Amino acid sequence: MGVPSFYRWLVERYPKTVVDAKDGGEDCATDDDRNPNGEFDNLYLDMNGIIHPCFHPDDELFAPCTFDEVFSAIFEYIDHLFRIVRPRKLLYLAVDGVAPRAKMNQQRARRYRTAKDAATAEQEEYRLRRQFENEGKELLPKSEYSEVSDSNVITPGTIFMQKLSKALEKYIHLKLNNDPSWKSISVILSDANVPGEGEHKIMSFIRLQRRLPGYNPNTRHCLYGLDADLIMLALSTHEIHFCVLREEVLKQDHHEVSLSTFVANSSQKDLEVFKSRQWFKRIETAGNRRVNKKPYQLLNIWILREYLELDMKPRYDADIERIVDDFIFICFFTGNDFLPHLPSIEINESGIDLLIAVYKKVFNSMGDYLINASNINKKNTAYINVKGLRIFIMEVASYENNIFVKRYTLRQKKLQRLLQERDKDENDEFNVTQENFNCRIGASEHILDSSIKCNISSSAAMEASCTVESDALENTKELKRKLKMFLRDKADLFKNEVLENDKVRLGCPGWKTRFYKEKFYAENAKEIEAISKDLVKKYIEGLCWVLQYYFTGICSWSWYYPFYYAPFASDFKDICRVEVSFAIGRPFKPFDQLMAVLPPRSSHALPKAFMSLMNDDNSPIVNFYPKDFEVDNDGKRFTWQGVCKLPFIEEESLLGATKVLLKELKPEEMERNCVSSDKVFFMDSNSLLTKLSLQHQGSDNSSKETQNPKAVGPSLGMNRFSSLCEDTFSLSNFDSVLSMNDTLSNRSRWETFINQKPQTHIPRPNNGVQIPEKTITKDDIVERMLWHEYPGHFPPQTLQQRDVQTLPASANYTSQGSMGRGKLVLDSSLARPGKEMWKFAGEGWDGSGRGKLLVDRTFAGSSNLNTYGREEHSAAAPVYQQMDNRLMMADRSENWRQRSPAAMVSAYGRGRLRPPLNNHGSQAGRGRGGYQDFMWVQRKPEH
Repeated sequence: MGVPSFYRWLVERYPKTVVDAKDGGEDCATDDDRNPNGEFDNLYLDMNGIIHPCFHPDDELFAPCTFDEVFSAIFEYIDHLFRIVRPRKLLYLAVDGVAPRAKMNQQRARRYRTAKDAATAEQEEYRLRRQFENEGKELLPKSEYSEVSDSNVITPGTIFMQKLSKALEKYIHLKLNNDPSWKSISVILSDANVPGEGEHKIMSFIRLQRRLPGYNPNTRHCLYGLDADLIMLALSTHEIHFCVLREEVLKQDHHEVSLSTFVANSSQKDLEVFKSRQWFKRIETAGNRRVNKKPYQLLNIWILREYLELDMKPRYDADIERIVDDFIFICFFTGNDFLPHLPSIEINESGIDLLIAVYKKVFNSMGDYLINASNINKKNTAYINVKGLRIFIMEVASYENNIFVKRYTLRQKKLQRLLQERDKDENDEFNVTQENFNCRIGASEHILDSSIKCNISSSAAMEASCTVESDALENTKELKRKLKMFLRDKADLFKNEVLENDKVRLGCPGWKTRFYKEKFYAENAKEIEAISKDLVKKYIEGLCWVLQYYFTGICSWSWYYPFYYAPFASDFKDICRVEVSFAIGRPFKPFDQLMAVLPPRSSHALPKAFMSLMNDDNSPIVNFYPKDFEVDNDGKRFTWQGVCKLPFIEEESLLGATKVLLKELKPEEMERNCVSSDKVFFMDSNSLLTKLSLQHQGSDNSSKETQNPKAVGPSLGMNRFSSLCEDTFSLSNFDSVLSMNDTLSNRSRWETFINQKPQTHIPRPNNGVQIPEKTITKDDIVERMLWHEYPGHFPPQTLQQRDVQTLPASANYTSQGSMGRGKLVLDSSLARPGKEMWKFAGEGWDGSGRGKLLVDRTFAGSSNLNTYGREEHSAAAPVYQQMDNRLMMADRSENWRQRSPAAMVSAYGRGRLRPPLNNHGSQAGRGRGGYQDFMWVQRKPEH
């Protein structure tokens, strides 16, 4: 699921679900302190949302070069999140293990694309470095070798993941022994050798806890991660006290890191290597490092449930728990890591708005809810309402052609504008200057200010040296900017004049026939029908698979969707009965997954014995690893939107080839390829240790772990089946990568945590839960236009929020708009008294740019009027119709058009228009593309 798109949609439609998270600082996270963000019992970290930003941060200029630097950044990241949440009972660290086959196909495509993009970036950087050298511009030296040059090593079975697991174990022990805020909690580590995706291992743990006796139904959960699926998974638990913590992607707060700061705080030993590569690797040393703090937000699942109850509830007696389950289910059609989205459903085209509107419209005719989560684990019992699903999908299909027509029309308009402006230097969309480049790509891509100055007064020699290094630093930053611009431009097919890449032309007559001919080589109607039925059958299987995966756990390790494309909504017309069964199978071993997802460029991450399978032309499975591959960009603007058409891995062939080589593995490689269990860590003062000791006392066990785990019962609110490990953890086993002293006396212990087989799903809150007082009212639910019904690119209230002003209840009627070159601030005729005033800006909005003209929506309901041209204006005749003789116009054109009474006027282009508007205000359309709508709102004070 598109993370930014879904999160943006959710925050715009349900804004009160999100609040800013507060970080009180390093000295505030003790047991006695009250958390300004609210109290939490358990904190769950989806570690891949931490590992990736630390491995390849937005700051590429001072990116890490060694695994130890990555580990240090990870530990600091965890510390920061811990200070925000301050869990009182449990911290759960979940690293992605081996994924099911359904996810591997997506991982494979992503890793191949990453390798291809990396090769392109390396070639361009090499060219730029030669260019800068020829121009006499000194650059910071490039590292000849970096351990973190290939992010594809963030995959189970690699040396990096093995070292990360060991480093996390040491980090946990040190924190338990040294940090007072950790002394009373338990810590679970589920590393990459434990099969399953991190977030689903967390969900499995929560489901188990909810089923075991002694569980506190008022446990307060907080889950961190960047994946939009986490919101759906949190909803699926039906836990009331649940928050999702994530970064706020639209705002970043960066601190300047200067060269002088580094030198001033460096030791003499550090200064000796100042002119070498070492200082460039990491300016922020362990002692004076300045963290690039990012703003965080807490998404309250309970508030989201309130919104869904009011927004989706089709009748007064509807069950909110069933509605929540249905919401999760219909969102599957927008796409996720396991299924492609329906072609007509795009989140950034308000696709979820459409699904919700259809759901409410057809609910009564469906006969029941779409799914029954209580039946998911029951054999021979339906858990999908097939009749209702068909009615729902057919209603979605009724909008399909209109959506495609609008999408095609907007695409053609954009192409037409690009062709007209291709020879102009003032093209605002594509000729991005270096001055506004930072704004275009986001502040997150620049940790340093554009003018780092060296101001060192300790000695003249050092000052001169700093000047040289500062120039090299500025030149290197310029190189990085040009590299980013090149990669951005290369990914833009329109800018590269690849304008005719739409063979299917969805929205033009015959689009379905062309689709099946181009994508599946169907020759006639009979073949099209057969292929579409097969697509629908496998897609329905996928819906059932994902449904079980979300609500009860993995139902098949080997199932996957065997096509690159999803069926159309109109193809579901023949579904009447679904008979789906899954064989659970078993997960791949880590090395088998490496072989299934890595491209040849990343073969260095494999054990030596396996490399030949990928690189040798005589390998029995060499066809699985193409040196190049097709990316279907048909109908797309950017290359990253294309479909990677890689060959699907054949499981039997792959496992047969790797099995022969297992005997050649070295002992340390065999350890990387093993399957392990979760570990739980705690202090010896923890009451859990007493329970475990009593449980295992007197058992005749010669091994280090108890062979038959037993139920311990609730301890600090956590139930478990576990095996006590009698071997204490030795801190001397690992090199120190932490900025804290190793504790001399280790009082922390650990045990193996056994998570039982998948538990029966409880599709409603547990008995005894305390329901918070409701805060969302019907006034918080805003009806929005469907995307295909709006003549522009986006409906007013689905645009990206840039500025929000809350008006008092007495303030009436609509919000203001203003735009400049290429930016639009649209009116909101749908706005209500006492609501928020939204400003919007961006590229590609209908009614933006030079010389385009728009007549606004009216209170009377008259239709919009869009006219285009550099000097054309359109005006209306509202209540001041008798004032025509008073209109003053200073323009090169006198093209006026009358509209219905009560229509609002919007005009802009080259010139100015000033019709007086009684006593309500004034209106002007000014400048090149400038525009200002009249308003009946309170303005913000000028500063």
